[in-house]
Amino acid sequence: MKILGLFRHAKSDWHDPRARDFDRPLNERGRKGAETMGRHIRDHGIAWDRVVASPAIRCAETIEIASAAAARPIAVNWDRRVYLASSATLADLLRELDSDPGAVLMVGHNPGLEDLIFDLVPDDGSSPLRDVVEAKFPTAAFAVLELDIDRWADLKDNCARLVHLVRPRDLDPALGPQLA
Repeated sequence: MKILGLFRHAKSDWHDPRARDFDRPLNERGRKGAETMGRHIRDHGIAWDRVVASPAIRCAETIEIASAAAARPIAVNWDRRVYLASSATLADLLRELDSDPGAVLMVGHNPGLEDLIFDLVPDDGSSPLRDVVEAKFPTAAFAVLELDIDRWADLKDNCARLVHLVRPRDLDPALGPQLA
């Protein structure tokens, strides 16, 4: 069995219309969400053997703030292919992992992360958490999947169970959607 964690970057800032998408930083709510989620991910208790992440500024800041809040510095494998990747690309990256780590945390973007959940977790009514993801996998959401595979190279559709899902608003309602 393998463990896959999926952590979507926190809320980013859209105030500079000239900024490239890749260069957008976190906004204040995003910084608070990353901090809150960092502590939650630490408390969830999985020791990540590998962290693979998009090098986009909003992902880098999410990781920096989350790991500081968790008081656990982490080594990150930055891979530009994670930036705005499709589910198929993310799955290929996982299949290519060397040394076959047991637990991998991937930090990236939607719709790729959300679609990866849909591809890996069967849509057979057995996963209430999958139904939550179908409604929305918001910024700074964290999901844990248990995969019925022995090697990452064997990753295939419908091989996983979604066993944990937490959104920032689940831990702090102030981090939920801004209602008008």
